[in-house]
Amino acid sequence: MAWRKNNTTVQILEAAERGQYGVLAAIVYNVEHITAFVRAAENRRSPLIIQLFPSSLDQTPSLVYAASAAAKNASVPISIHLDHAQNFDQIKHVASKLPFDSIMIDMSHYEREENLGKTETLREFCHARGIAVEAETGRIEGGEDGIMGTEDLEGILTNAEDVEQFISAGVDCLAPSVGNLHGDYGPQGPQLDMDRLRQIYQALAGRARLVLHGTNDFPPELCRACIAAGVTKFNVNKLVLDPWHEYLRANVHKPLTQLMTEGIDVLTQAMEGWMDVMGSSGKA
Repeated sequence: MAWRKNNTTVQILEAAERGQYGVLAAIVYNVEHITAFVRAAENRRSPLIIQLFPSSLDQTPSLVYAASAAAKNASVPISIHLDHAQNFDQIKHVASKLPFDSIMIDMSHYEREENLGKTETLREFCHARGIAVEAETGRIEGGEDGIMGTEDLEGILTNAEDVEQFISAGVDCLAPSVGNLHGDYGPQGPQLDMDRLRQIYQALAGRARLVLHGTNDFPPELCRACIAAGVTKFNVNKLVLDPWHEYLRANVHKPLTQLMTEGIDVLTQAMEGWMDVMGSSGKA
């Protein structure tokens, strides 16, 4: 498909798979986050995916345009992704009107057949407009900002049949359930089924990129192990934003402009460190 050659998310992740490194797909809540992440990407010469939750489209509707402008003016490849989109009509509006490169169509709160049917319908709509599509197989327990949680559902791990069904639905990226959680992990930390993750990557056979959700509390060595297992896109939120939040809590007494400037510096440095961990530094 010709549109894939011009889609920044697709190109970033295909290059990551060839180069065997990971790309951070970082949630942003404000312009300071965008500034810090783009600055880190340029400093480290790293590709980057900027992510927004659907709630941002209502709370801060101009944020997607700020992210898009920053990406277009950056000296490294940066794409804009909508994470966990669950509203059928909203997804159509976003694909038609807003400057996103990719959308995660999250119908995982439906039973499998309905999940697949809705995903395929929306995938056709998005592909016709040059938008790449990510989907979630199984059910990843937990919840995030503005997202319908699955706390009341039994966690279902992804299997080879799931992979084939979603590949048949035509998705470009697949986010499996391998013991990962949306939100925080317990005292034992993340306990992933790494054999299952490797088997899923093998089952994809180059037909879609492998994505990992639920990276809170991940140590660097686990990130590297996931890259070795085939993961190219790492959705990150708290993992990279914690230093920002800690700085704000400790320095709230400072003037606002100083707080913003120093906060951006703290977040830029944190992001640079994770780009080094992922192996994406120097790859752009």
